[in-house]
Amino acid sequence: MKSVSRIAVLGLGYVGLPLAVALARYFRVTGYDIDSSRISELRAGLDRTREVPNAVLESAGLQLVDMIEDLKGADLFIVAVPTPVDAINRPDLKALEEASQAVGSVLAKGAVVVFESTVYPGVTEEFCGPILETASGLRSGIDFFLGYSPERMNPGDKEHTLERITKVVAGQTSEVETILRDVYGRLNDNNIFIAHDIRTAEAAKVIENTQRDINIAFINEAADIFGKLGLSVYDVLDAAATKWNFLDFRPGLVGGHCIGIDPFYLAHCSEEQGINPEIVLAGRRINDRMGSKLAERIHEEIQATFPDAVSARVLVLGLTFKENLPDLRNTKVVDLIQGLEARGHKVDVHDVYADPEEAKRLYGIELMSTLDCVEPYHCLVGAVCHADYCKFQGQSFLSLLMPQGLIADVKGMWRDVSFPKGMKRWQL
Repeated sequence: MKSVSRIAVLGLGYVGLPLAVALARYFRVTGYDIDSSRISELRAGLDRTREVPNAVLESAGLQLVDMIEDLKGADLFIVAVPTPVDAINRPDLKALEEASQAVGSVLAKGAVVVFESTVYPGVTEEFCGPILETASGLRSGIDFFLGYSPERMNPGDKEHTLERITKVVAGQTSEVETILRDVYGRLNDNNIFIAHDIRTAEAAKVIENTQRDINIAFINEAADIFGKLGLSVYDVLDAAATKWNFLDFRPGLVGGHCIGIDPFYLAHCSEEQGINPEIVLAGRRINDRMGSKLAERIHEEIQATFPDAVSARVLVLGLTFKENLPDLRNTKVVDLIQGLEARGHKVDVHDVYADPEEAKRLYGIELMSTLDCVEPYHCLVGAVCHADYCKFQGQSFLSLLMPQGLIADVKGMWRDVSFPKGMKRWQL
């Protein structure tokens, strides 16, 4: 087994790029992505995900390539490609398969291949390993070695960065574990946890986001219950959170590339073992219905506020799956928008972070370019608490809404704002 002098990182998205940049401070690193336009942007010092500041990217000393042959000679390959689900929520391992084939084509004896993508237990050794063997003509565990280190990137989070989180690692052998501990330990002052084995590390990753999904589902269901009682779930949570062991989860639309996806990987694994994953799938059902439920409740408030309006004009603020990010993957705001449109309302959408071309391509939504000089709306929906929207005050609403307009605060971002007289407030 070779000592590590050169590292190749495959997949330069929200996970791979920050990792590659961090590793480049200590090793010779080549970053690879199949998207040539992405490589061109990064070479120009621009990261569209906004995870790596342009100045940091430009000074990283990172080699950026879109030709797999340029990875020949790497001692350690780190694979950080997406693992989504298909149209019926089954694990889609196509990107992982293609990445494994690509690595296998340039793999040399003694190299280590470590995966960071979220999978269910067994994928690294039973799915990726054989693909690597076929493509390389080498033997797993003898000629090359496997490892797994689940990514824990939280896009937009400046507190829980690579340098500040515990990194879990696992390897086929104790030697691989030592290599991964030493490599990743450079980034976080050796804050490393060595898992029992690769399957254990895979299992740990897949339950991390599933647990969060289930907890949010409970709060979303509670919000539905309290709404029928005329209570705000945010007021209830403020009171409950004073108890020392209360878990302070908040309601919302659960999308994105992790929490809205990973539970299906655990469910798939469970069903293959003949176990019906009741809690896991119940949480998914509740959260997947949230957009439609919100649309229904806002529709009811619009009808109560404007009983003579057959079709109201609605402005939705925010389209991305998370605040202060441009990421539109698997955003559930789309369900809210479609639910309002299905109920006869004319919906316009504004987002200060999202790429208009991507919004059009993914969802057919034409984003507004500005909020200046717009015709007043019946209803304004605060769907994503981007910092720009959180700053709204009385005049902001006066410029966007009719005098008796409805403000639907899905995220509770304007709970402390005094609205202009006559305007109606609704929140979860």
